[in-house]
Order: sequence, then C-alpha cells, then structure tokens
Amino acid sequence: MAEPIIARGDYSRREQIGWYFYDWGNSAFSTTVVTVFLGPYLTAVTQAAADAQGYVYPLGIPVLADSFFPYVLALSVILQVFFLPILGAVADYSHRKKQMLGITAYLGALATMALYFVQGSNYWLGGLLFLLANLSFGASIVFYNAFLPDIAAPDDRDKVSSQGWALGYLGGGLLLALNLVFVQFLAEPLGVSTGHAVRISLASAGLWWAIFTLIPLAALRRRLPVKTMPPGEQVWTVGFNQLRHTLRQLPSYPHSLLFLIAYLLYNDGIQTVISLSAQFGAEELDMSTASLVQVILMVQFIAFFGALAFNWVAQRSGTQRAIAASLVIWLAVVVYTYGFLRTEAQFFMLAGVIALVLGGSQALSRSLFSLMIPLGQEAEYFSLYEISERGTSWMGPLLFGLTLQFTGSYRLAILSIALFLALGLLVLLRVDARRAIREAGNQVPATV
Repeated sequence: MAEPIIARGDYSRREQIGWYFYDWGNSAFSTTVVTVFLGPYLTAVTQAAADAQGYVYPLGIPVLADSFFPYVLALSVILQVFFLPILGAVADYSHRKKQMLGITAYLGALATMALYFVQGSNYWLGGLLFLLANLSFGASIVFYNAFLPDIAAPDDRDKVSSQGWALGYLGGGLLLALNLVFVQFLAEPLGVSTGHAVRISLASAGLWWAIFTLIPLAALRRRLPVKTMPPGEQVWTVGFNQLRHTLRQLPSYPHSLLFLIAYLLYNDGIQTVISLSAQFGAEELDMSTASLVQVILMVQFIAFFGALAFNWVAQRSGTQRAIAASLVIWLAVVVYTYGFLRTEAQFFMLAGVIALVLGGSQALSRSLFSLMIPLGQEAEYFSLYEISERGTSWMGPLLFGLTLQFTGSYRLAILSIALFLALGLLVLLRVDARRAIREAGNQVPATV
C-alpha cells in the first residue's frame, strides 16, 4: 500500500520526535569517525602503503601519506558543493524528500560500516569509503534540515531545532564514550588489538546511524510538492536548471542573502575554533591525548544543555539577538584564549563555555534561516546553507595556518579567527529578519 501524501501545515509531535532521532543517529559519524578515530587510523594505513619517501600513488598521483586523509576530506567537500544544490532542487520538485533522506542515510551508514574492512595497506579503500560516507552524510543533512518547515510551525521552529541539536550531541557523545571505553580499557583484556578495536568502533558508528535512521523514516510523512515539474523536464535535469534560477533569484531576497553571508563568516570561525582547539591545547599547553579526549566528551554532553538553554534565551530575547549574543561570547572566548589561557584547568573551563554556546548558535541559525526560505524551495536553500558551512570552512584554517607560519605564535593564530566572528556578527546585525521572512512569503513568528 502506497504511503499517503499529506498537505503542508499538518504538524505533529510524533514527527518532531522522530525527526530528532536522525540527529541522534548521524552524529555518531561526526564524533566517532571524523573527529576521533578515522584520521589517525587511515593515516597509519596509508603510511604502511607508502614508499621509502613516504608517498602513495592513488590514480598515479604522488601524495604524501600524512596528507592523504586531509585531501580525501577536502575532495568530499568539493563534491558536496557540486552535488548538494542539485539534489536539493530535485527534492523540492518531487514528494520524494523522505526517500532521498533514507537513500543517502543508508549509503553513508553502509559505507561507514564497511570501514571495518580497511586494514593493512589498503588505504585506497578507506579513502573511497569515507568519500562516499561523507558525501552521503552531507546530502542527508540537506533533506533532514528541509523537513524542519514541514514539521514545525514558525513559532515552534527554534524549540524544535534546538531539541534536535541537543539530542544529536547526546547521541554522538554517548557512542563515542562507549567506543573510547572499549578501545582504551576493554579491548586488550578481551584479546582485541588496538587496530581491530578502532575498526569495530568505526563500524559501530555506521550501525548506530543505520538503526536510528529507522525512527525518522517511520515517523516522517510525505508532503505534496509546492512546485510542479515544468513540461519537458526530467527529475534530474530540473535540478541543474532550478539551481541556475535560484542563484539568479537569490538577490531578490537581499536579507536572506545577507544572513547566508553572515552565517558563512561566523560559522567558518566557529568551525575553525572547534577543529583546531585540540591542536592548540596539545602544542601550546602540552595537554595529553587523554585530556583532549576528555574535553571532546565533555563538550558533547554540555552542548546538549546549551542547545536547550539558548532556545530559552531566544524565546525571551528573539532568535537573532540570541545568535548575536552567542557570537559575542565566542569572541570573548577567542580573546581570552589569546591573552589569558595558560593552564589545562582553564582550557577545560573554556571548553565548557564553548559547549554552552555551540549548540545554541547552530540550532538557532538553522531555525532562523528556515523562516527565510520561499515556500517549496526548502531542500534547495538548505543545500546552499550546507555549502556555506562545508564549502567555505577552508578560510579560517588557512588564516590560522598563515598566521602561525609567519608569526610562530599559536595565540596570534587563534586570535586571527576573531576576524570571521566579528565580521559575521556585524553582517548579522544588518539583517532585518522580519523583512527577510516577509519577503520569502512566510509567517513572521512572535519573537525573531
């Protein structure tokens, strides 16, 4: 029996709870695979395959073994920049957004589970599987985010987005904690080598992702598309044509575009601080790997409460002001790191502050942007939103690296990231959120 297609504006708590669990499930890929285990493990596998000069030759191209994983990560981002807007446009022209979420989620989950078979010197298999997994992960997030306007009324958007982010931090942190306990304390007594334990942990992230994806697929309902297929178009060719139309149309929504630029800037700063804080702790403060892992786990669990707390702030002060307040705190953290951070205890304290604002700044940005999207173009606009996160995250690390190279100072390097946070905040303050929502043809909630 075919699944019924319902009209827009039919909201249910069951759908919202089901939607939350996709964040719970896919966050295991971000924490266990990308943040902690795969980079060091795949680098070791690549080094085992390298020649005497330390190079491997995928497709005949000489690549330094230590650079293989960063290159694969960069390539996966480039592919996302190309494919995500096309897939988003296709989803908006069909009622298959749910199926596309399921397909991309299970492609990613299966590729992640297959990382178990990466061992010895078959680095190319690890690179190929991660490429597929990360591309699928990004695509699934586009479809996942695009469900937010379907399942939550404008006045509930902040709450629903924040609760989704919060549950994601909790799910990703829980599996990471279980895997770290297994690798560090249980594997050896059970006769499992460290390498084998890491492979089991990688596969567990894919299994976790696959199991919990069943919940949103059971709970989410299909909606009628707002747009109909133009005569003579096919579902795949319409994606390219619609993307060109949207890019030409985007300046017609100047404040939505301004918000997208603001997000591009401040989120680049946020992602840079997250990705390079462990390196700062290790090199500037001589922190051990064990301490840095403890910090990662602490951030995951505190961010659960931070995402919920910032929803409370947004309800009372407005979403845009709450995001701006979080950016002020981010700026204060960066300045404090530059001038005053000296001890491991201070690093833990600062990580706790970051965790409180991390979920809030991301969850509220998503919910506010969802209100600025023209009806029927949710997946397509969220693909541009996802690109502004993944496609530009090289700017902050590049500035950090150049500053470090020319000054030799990690403190000046981390301070340089304040440029992105400050510019993003300034652009955000120029956004007229109510006007952007009205221009997109959407209902303005009570607090913005």
